[in-house]
Parts: sequence; C-alpha cells; structure tokens
Amino acid sequence: MKKELTPPAVGRPRAFDPDVALEKAMQVFWKHGYEGTSLSDLTEAMGINRPSLYATYGNKEQLFIKVLDRYGSGPVAYVLESLNEPTARGVIEKMLHGSVGLLSDPQHPRGCMALQGVLCGGKESAFVLEHARSRRVAAQEKIRERFERARKEGDLPLSVNAGDLARHLAMLLNGLSIQASNGAGAKELKRAVDFALKTLPV
Repeated sequence: MKKELTPPAVGRPRAFDPDVALEKAMQVFWKHGYEGTSLSDLTEAMGINRPSLYATYGNKEQLFIKVLDRYGSGPVAYVLESLNEPTARGVIEKMLHGSVGLLSDPQHPRGCMALQGVLCGGKESAFVLEHARSRRVAAQEKIRERFERARKEGDLPLSVNAGDLARHLAMLLNGLSIQASNGAGAKELKRAVDFALKTLPV
C-alpha cells in the first residue's frame, strides 16, 4: 500500500504574532515619540530581532506608518465614528468625550501619539512628519465636511463657518492632549470639556 507523504512546510513559521507586536510598537512610539524611539527599543518591546522587524514591517519609517494606521482604526477610531452622530452637537460631544476617555486611560501613555510624537524632528524624519500632518489635515477636512452638511440640513446656523468650527474643535482636541500630558486626570479633562461645550454655537 502506497504511503501518503505530507508535503514539507514552505518557509519557517513566524514565532510571533504580528498584530500583537505591532500593538507593542505603538505603545513604544506613543511613549517616546518617533525620533525618541530606537530600533533597539522596538525590537526589545516587540520581542523580535531586526531581521524579523524588517521582513514583516519594513524599516522604522514604514513601521511607524503602520502604527499610525493601527492608532487611527483602534484608540482614536471614535474621531471618525463621531461623524455618524445625527447632529453637529452630537458629533462634537462624542469626539470630546471620546478624547477624554482615551487620554485618561491608564493603559496608554499620556497624550495623543499622532500629535505629540511627530510635531517636530530632523531631516531624517521629514517624510514621517509630513505623513502625520497630512493625516491630521485630512481628518479635520472630514469634520469640516460634516459641519457643512449640518449647515445645509439646518442643524447648524448658516452664520457658523464650518471650517472655523472644525478648526476650533481640532484645537480643543489638541489642547486636551497637552493638558493630559501635563498631568490632568479624567475629572479635570471632563470639566474642561463641559466648559468648552457651553461656549460652542451649537
């Protein structure tokens, strides 16, 4: 009787979970910023060696962009999800309260990773800085479009400039991140949000 042979496995199986390792890389970048994070910091936190990092994620720059994708679809997914709220007021409230929840979560480093970690840097970081900036601008544009729709639907007064309101909201979100980095806790951040909501034209 002919014996069935099991075909040999192609390649060596990964000894790590790429998603788990990416999550760990995000925490390192979040804590130290792009330029403040070394490859040694990353490989140690991710539990892999440099060849595995390069083979799976590319170089440090490419890894950071993958981390930004994960950050956008994970911790700060509430930003774009907020745009589905039925009213402009609801959009703003969900976004601000979502920010407080993230910034006061003890499982994460203080502040916003996409803001604080890539605001400045040298020439070697130019591509990453521009990529992060363009993402922030694109998110603000989506918020502006949502407020423009609210004006057309009569949910926002026509006297309110959608672009100005979107920029003001972005400033509030950025300010909350800085306050959290300064040590403000959930209680203080919520009070700041409540105060801000009283001053909005919606």
